[in-house]
Amino acid sequence: MTALEAAVGAVYLGAAACFVLGLHLMNAPPTARRGNALSAGGMAAALLATLVLVAARGAAPAAWAVIAAGTAIGAGAGLFAALRVRMTAMPQLVSLFNAVGGGAAALIGGYEFGARPDPGTAVAAVIAVDVVIGTAAFSGSLVAAGKLDGRLPGRPVLLPARAVLTALLALTAAVGAVLVAAGTGGAVPLAVAAAAALLLGVAGVLAIGGADMPVVVSLLNACTGLAVAMAGFALDNSMMVIAGALVGASGAILTKLMADAMNRPLSAVVAGGFGTGDGGPAAGGGGDVQRIGADDAAIRLAYAARVVMVPGYGLAAAQAQHELRELADLLAERGVRVDYAVHPVAGRMPGHMNVLLAEAKVPYERMKEMEQANPDFPRTDVALVVGANDVTNPAARRPGTAISGMPILDVDKAETVIVIKRSLGHGYAGIDNELYTAPGTRMLLGDAKEALASLTGAVKALVG
Repeated sequence: MTALEAAVGAVYLGAAACFVLGLHLMNAPPTARRGNALSAGGMAAALLATLVLVAARGAAPAAWAVIAAGTAIGAGAGLFAALRVRMTAMPQLVSLFNAVGGGAAALIGGYEFGARPDPGTAVAAVIAVDVVIGTAAFSGSLVAAGKLDGRLPGRPVLLPARAVLTALLALTAAVGAVLVAAGTGGAVPLAVAAAAALLLGVAGVLAIGGADMPVVVSLLNACTGLAVAMAGFALDNSMMVIAGALVGASGAILTKLMADAMNRPLSAVVAGGFGTGDGGPAAGGGGDVQRIGADDAAIRLAYAARVVMVPGYGLAAAQAQHELRELADLLAERGVRVDYAVHPVAGRMPGHMNVLLAEAKVPYERMKEMEQANPDFPRTDVALVVGANDVTNPAARRPGTAISGMPILDVDKAETVIVIKRSLGHGYAGIDNELYTAPGTRMLLGDAKEALASLTGAVKALVG
């Protein structure tokens, strides 16, 4: 090992330490920005060290042209997305970035297989795993982004003979990977395995409903990390191995946490077929829905001692986080204690709702996780539910329903519940929300942004 290679290895080690510390800092909202900056700094140092190593090894001008073009295109696209994409569209952007990572890892594996006359069994096996997982993550992430963006149906799309089709695709990908590892058939088995994995990613994610998207995004993220780690082994690049392993491990842990938050086994999520997509027939379980106007709701909020805001995806879709914070600030000025109860899967990806509220300058200490918020609901005068559906449905406490056992926010234990929702339609689980017909619930139907603005105006007009 030369002195330069040793120095680059030291930089890689420092970058890995930055990644680990960055992940640790991301555990808490107040330190998440510092964690992100530290991780980005580590990656920048690793990239710079790699470029120095490439220059020392005498890369051809054409190689530098490719590196420059790729850097310009990637950095430009990333900067454009960071500046222009709305926070409500962040889940689909994350899925797109995930697709890019998986696709890039698969391409690296394919190139390395073609560039090596005899890669050997171990390297060939690593390349096969890289290509299969990376390709599946690429196509699956694209489908997930389409579902999150509304370009594809949010409900499960079940293809004819789906079970047989997915089994055949998985078997084909596995057989192709084994043949590649055995050194049989040249590049043909690898191409067949990649094609099967590509179709498997599409068919698999199409069958998963929008309610399970937080779990799917985390799972695909873990798969991309694993593919990147395999590509690192193929390239003999320790930085890629470390970064991919960290992404894969953190994604796997987050997948487990998200599945636990929904009380659904990962196998059931991957099997798909759950839910019908947002909307559908009127909810209510056959009971009477009590409606309320903005003026009456404003009076209840203004004269409450304690109010808990419960945001859901309807808030994100209406981009009403700023209106929610404005109403909360107005109530706080009147001496009302205002907190926010955030369910782990309230948005369309892990932490989505926390990011939206942070963008609206909601104080971190007012954001309560489900375990913190639930004990407070019995002491709450008004729970204001904005666009949340399945995560507040008391049917989860009874056996025999589609969401039985799923942890929910206990909003029905508050003295009064005011629900802002576009309609009485059901959520992604496809069942009626029993909260809407509970004796203490009042429904304020309408767009979240407009309804919150009306409430704020009514508070100002009626109570000063």
